[in-house]
Amino acid sequence: MEHGTQELLELVWFVAALGALAVLLAMLLRVRLPAAGVTRSLARAGLIAAGVVATLLTNVILFKHDAHLDFTRDRVFTPSPDAQRVARELATDVEVTYFYQRNNAGAVGAKTILETLGRSNPRLKVRTIDPDQNPGAANRMGMKLYNAAVITSGGKRLEVVTTDDRDIALGIIRITRNDDRPVCFGSGQGEYDIDNFEFHTHFEGSGAHQHDGQEQNLVNFEQHGLGRLRRALEKLGYVVRKVELAKIGTIPNDCAAWIEANPRYRFAPLDVAKLGAYASQGGALMLLLEPDYPVDGPLAELLARMGVAIDDGVLADPKSHYFTDDQMVAVSSYPTHPATINLGLTFFPGARPLRVVEVKGVTTKVLLSSSEQAYPINRVKPDDKKAAVRALGVIAQGVLDPAGQRQTAKPFRLAVMGDADFASNSFFPYLGNSDLTLGLISWLRGEERGPAMKPTTEVLPTVVLTESQMRNIFILTVLVLPGLAALLGVLMWWRRR
Repeated sequence: MEHGTQELLELVWFVAALGALAVLLAMLLRVRLPAAGVTRSLARAGLIAAGVVATLLTNVILFKHDAHLDFTRDRVFTPSPDAQRVARELATDVEVTYFYQRNNAGAVGAKTILETLGRSNPRLKVRTIDPDQNPGAANRMGMKLYNAAVITSGGKRLEVVTTDDRDIALGIIRITRNDDRPVCFGSGQGEYDIDNFEFHTHFEGSGAHQHDGQEQNLVNFEQHGLGRLRRALEKLGYVVRKVELAKIGTIPNDCAAWIEANPRYRFAPLDVAKLGAYASQGGALMLLLEPDYPVDGPLAELLARMGVAIDDGVLADPKSHYFTDDQMVAVSSYPTHPATINLGLTFFPGARPLRVVEVKGVTTKVLLSSSEQAYPINRVKPDDKKAAVRALGVIAQGVLDPAGQRQTAKPFRLAVMGDADFASNSFFPYLGNSDLTLGLISWLRGEERGPAMKPTTEVLPTVVLTESQMRNIFILTVLVLPGLAALLGVLMWWRRR
């Protein structure tokens, strides 16, 4: 049942119970008792009993069908949808103790919201304490801060200093996550660094910037990095690890997923063999490959055995693109998949086309695709430049047969994207890019529903205008307004001459 329908039913029960109680009380007030004697006493006792029973039943109904009504304009006393989703999906007992400062309006609001949230699931126990009035409770729990929550579950403890219910919901996700297998990011091949938080906020134009590296008219960072992605994963309770592929004998089995984000150097055959061995033992791989990265030799052969082929060129999509750059392909419709649930618009600043390869024992699916007007440019054969629907992201599941040893192989998971910038610091926080990236990583880890919520990412305030909007602003501010001022001046001169 949808959450909105459930809320509506609870509200109907709430109103019906109150209405029935009001009708019963009105009927009792209109009842005429006998004049005197035993009959009058029995009637009075019966009415009192009926009123008590009706009141008890009404309270039971209201308790079981608790309705929360918030008539404020911004619903300031209502938990956020993300926090409500986390609370509803709790499968283990969690206790939240919130220490608030009564003189802080934000903390008092958080107290009210948490108390409301605690009524949404019996597994969530919420206590709110004013440490000034109850210092003993704060001392027993070792809490010396105002406006902080202590979250406990299964012997684990987590402290969150906040007045935002979303932060507390993220804390609940972290403390209830029992899978501590790390998400491993490859290094040593020039990949985006998870310790790097550099970014730039430019939006490219197709005439000024070629994504294959032939021309760059923008501020150039050596690496944008994946620091924002790493921070988001850690907020969700994932363990993140950086591993240099060339320095290990095999990829550790405890890596829940192995991510190669924008490698710059070709993989040695031995390193490709490590990736293949990891996949054949049930590993999960994500490859984010920029258009200028050469995919050939052993790596192309491995991907072909896993159901994916990588084409050359940079996609331009005149019909579906973001801002004014037709090489910044935008995607707004998706097939059904855990990583695309409630996913909004995503965009890819320079993406190469992919193809599905039919392989026995492997199921391959196009997850992201362009419009039918997309075509590849730059280092592409003339015959390949025709407009067509092109795949930008492909996922695959199946068994990678390692030299005829299919009986011992385990099912792998693979996600290949024809772009890496969409997950970098520069573009990760915008629109649905973060939702897609986190959803794919959750799917690779075997979490079929994806994260219950996505952590917010701090971004600088920006205003993005379309080409027509910029043209209209130019006409208004440079032509229309100065022209009106000049016209009024001429009219004034004409009247006074």
